[in-house]
Amino acid sequence: MASLSIDAVVIAATIGGLWIGARLLVDGASALATRLGVSRLVVGLTVVAFGTSMPEFAVTTEAALAGRGDIAVGNVVGSNVFNLGFVLGMTALLGTLDRTRRFVRRDGVALALAAVALLVLIQDGRFTRLEGGLFLLGLLAYLSIVVRGGSIETVAEPAEPTRPLADAARLLVGLVLVVGSARLLVASASAIAAAAGVSEWAIGVTVVAAGTSTPELVTALVAARRGHSGLSVGSLLGSDLFNILGVLGIAGLLGPLSVSPEAPRSVIWLFGTVLLVVALLWTGRQLTRLEGAALLVLAVIRWAINLL
Repeated sequence: MASLSIDAVVIAATIGGLWIGARLLVDGASALATRLGVSRLVVGLTVVAFGTSMPEFAVTTEAALAGRGDIAVGNVVGSNVFNLGFVLGMTALLGTLDRTRRFVRRDGVALALAAVALLVLIQDGRFTRLEGGLFLLGLLAYLSIVVRGGSIETVAEPAEPTRPLADAARLLVGLVLVVGSARLLVASASAIAAAAGVSEWAIGVTVVAAGTSTPELVTALVAARRGHSGLSVGSLLGSDLFNILGVLGIAGLLGPLSVSPEAPRSVIWLFGTVLLVVALLWTGRQLTRLEGAALLVLAVIRWAINLL
């Protein structure tokens, strides 16, 4: 019992470490890129997009290297469901969210296709290096479309330039915090799963996923409170797409991942959630509080089903 309590405390601490580390990494890297004359678009596509998915990337990569495929894949699937349910739902409860149809068409449809591809590929219980490579190619294709479109929405704005050494220090400290927190989170989550008799898939798709999605939740709520509702909607769709194609793509390249038989059901739920969100955003000019509450309730139900 004491061991479970310690692991729970460690998980809470690592969530804070992931959040702080990701912010430091994004701010430091963005400021350095700006000093080097890199355009805002390129910074958004690379530094910010990668940085805001760094918690998912670090945890999934660590789990993949440790041979814990259920935590690696479950983290990405659960994180995406969390973003579209908890995060988008909570943000909408603060007030109606405007949507940009162009981003819904592009990112929403692409996210639905990525979910279908993932569902098809994990039917055999494995996610191979070849499949990881295909996902990375899909990400490159998506980024090329975004570049031609000439704009991107991100979950964080590049920091104001400061001193180069200070920027480099923030980047380094952020990287160390994220990587260290990821290792502790995977170890503690695995220990809790073993002690509580819960599958690693269930822990990965719920507790670990919620932890790595905390930065998106905080950032989206702050953006909504400041009236940047379009930023919340567009960034969450883009972040989820980056998680599937980029994070899982790299994890797959590190080595074949074994996946639980429970995985396809969770991916089907993810696909259904994506379709629901896209439909709500496509048919209306706004995502209302009532629709946000519906997304939140569905996410809570799915969370409970996974744990039970």
